[in-house]
Amino acid sequence: MKHRYKPLNEQVMVITGASSGIGLATARRAAKRGVKLVLASRNEDVLKQVCEEIAGQGGQAIYVVADVGRKEQVDAIATRAIEHYGGFDTWVNNAGVVIFSRLDELPEEEHRRLFDTNYWGVVHGSEAAVQHMRDRPGGGTIINVASINAEMPVPILGAYSASKAAVKAYSEALRMELIHENAPVKVTVLKPSGIATPISDHGRSHMGHRGKVMPPLYDVEIVATAILAAAQRSVRNLTVGETGKMSELGWALAPSLFDRVIAWALPRAQSSDKPPFPSDNLFEPGNDGQVYLEGKRAGIPISPYTQIRSHRVLEAGLGLGVVAVAGVLLARRALSR
Repeated sequence: MKHRYKPLNEQVMVITGASSGIGLATARRAAKRGVKLVLASRNEDVLKQVCEEIAGQGGQAIYVVADVGRKEQVDAIATRAIEHYGGFDTWVNNAGVVIFSRLDELPEEEHRRLFDTNYWGVVHGSEAAVQHMRDRPGGGTIINVASINAEMPVPILGAYSASKAAVKAYSEALRMELIHENAPVKVTVLKPSGIATPISDHGRSHMGHRGKVMPPLYDVEIVATAILAAAQRSVRNLTVGETGKMSELGWALAPSLFDRVIAWALPRAQSSDKPPFPSDNLFEPGNDGQVYLEGKRAGIPISPYTQIRSHRVLEAGLGLGVVAVAGVLLARRALSR
């Protein structure tokens, strides 16, 4: 059995963390492209509203209330998708939480809870997806949303960084195992740079003030577009946003220097100097329903790098351009001898 990417209007897609931020933006964008949706999060009121909104615009969406840290609840998402649509083609593991805290000030219970959502949620979702996709005609695609912090961990978001690094490592090992067994399942890892979603407003803080994602921030719609691109073509690992890619390169070339710069700059850059919100979404559903930070679309609106990497023709053109430039330089060097 071989993997086959389907057009979006022929797909059934599962999205976790679908009641806010990246998940909600992706759901709305996918619905407009004709995708049949299975939306999951802990917030039933918002999920119901989103499904009604999509249905009112002519789309198809159902929801499942689930905590992705609980395997049986994630399995119920897959079961519901199979019962209602006959199966699913793409599974997006997007649910995530954040805690702003020094590692030595982070209670173990909260540290474990963050991993239950960010890491074990991906494991549970991937296992449920693989179990179904192995035998589904055309197989399927798993898209795991990690973070640039999987490559470049930072203080104050130490636990979050560790969970996203675990997501990346798990996803890559899973990909290799699926290749070994010749399973018709593709695995994509997306690593967004800072994105202008409400994640920091939902996050718990032990800093004495509200945390924030370090700027510059990108428009959440760029990530949603990348997710839909990965649902239609082979994308292995993709960093979303030029700042994230430059950070990866800098970290690889000068790790000691980056250690010092980040250690000095990040704790302050991740402080909003505002009092923490009275509630968060670590153990209970948060104040969901918003895609954008502070309720309005914001952030860098375009990412040429992400657009090129997300589209086969553009990526191929860039590759040919690099080869052509290298050929010209080599030819000039040969002629000058």
